[in-house]
Amino acid sequence: MNSDQLLASYDYDLPEDLIAQTPAVPRDSSRLLVVHPCKTGESRLPTTHSVFRNLADFLQPGDLLVLNNTRVIPARLYGKKNSGALVEVLLLEERQDNSWLALVKPGRRLPIGTTIIFESHHNRSEKKTLQAEVVDRDEATGGRLLQFALPPEVALTQLLDDFGQVPLPPYITSTQSQPEQYQTVYAERYGAIAAPTAGLHFTDELLSRCAERGIGTAFVTLHVGVGTFRPVEVEDITTHKMHGEWVEVPPLTVDKIRETQAGGGRIIAVGTTVTRALEAAAATGELQPYYGKTELFIYPGYQWRVVEGLITNFHLPRSSLLMLVSALVGRQQLFNLYQEAIAHQYRFYSFGDGMLILPND
Repeated sequence: MNSDQLLASYDYDLPEDLIAQTPAVPRDSSRLLVVHPCKTGESRLPTTHSVFRNLADFLQPGDLLVLNNTRVIPARLYGKKNSGALVEVLLLEERQDNSWLALVKPGRRLPIGTTIIFESHHNRSEKKTLQAEVVDRDEATGGRLLQFALPPEVALTQLLDDFGQVPLPPYITSTQSQPEQYQTVYAERYGAIAAPTAGLHFTDELLSRCAERGIGTAFVTLHVGVGTFRPVEVEDITTHKMHGEWVEVPPLTVDKIRETQAGGGRIIAVGTTVTRALEAAAATGELQPYYGKTELFIYPGYQWRVVEGLITNFHLPRSSLLMLVSALVGRQQLFNLYQEAIAHQYRFYSFGDGMLILPND
């Protein structure tokens, strides 16, 4: 089997102190590893060490940045069973009539028929309560289907600010961050359970500077869910199945991409979620507006249709995100870049530093 298809090929060692616990302030003061195309005779991709606020200096007038405007919901809830036992719930996706697919802890102690009671976390004299019942299991995720006891005219999403918390990843264990720091400055479409972290580096000022340089922007929506962060667990990665995530690639974005391509500009995806959204919308061979779920899994050998360059963070070992970036630059080249980043003390994962992979000339 090709080593690019083996899960063990996507392992690397990371010193624990390089896992960022708190975001850079201001956002665009994070570091930026710029990856240039190989020139004739070079075996390694040349790099420049910079700061994210200098991003526009490495792009060209006429390029197009495509960003994910999803917004993270307060999807983590803490409740109790009637027995008083504690329960942790991570909402994954809304089904219908206030029923939600969710990951629950401890799952083995939450059989069908279990009732969970949640209390609002605001310091008020009178606590609000919310009740849900486990009505089914979901084999694909190992989760549960929860039916929330709400009148039809009340949506659970309207109550999550009272009962839920923004779900930071488990490797962020001692953060000083505020919930809004886990949202992009352009977050708009409510529905993600994790942030599209490559976009966390952008400030309004940086976006304005890009516009002044003639660098365009366009938006897609991919509601980041379990498909993005779920670990790959099969040794032959080609057999990994992605969980579906909701994608919207609107006509305006398709038009901007076509205009950019026609004018000789380059399409730069801000994050792996944008990459998957655009490539899913071009799955038939031509980019089209797209509304629906995608289960697209990108790994080395993938034939690119839309994305030419990528802004991304540094990802976990054995993750589908690492495999996607490997498909763009090559697995060995990517690990060379990661070793360089580690040697230069870059900060990794969601609150970490960024990398700009420039398109081939």
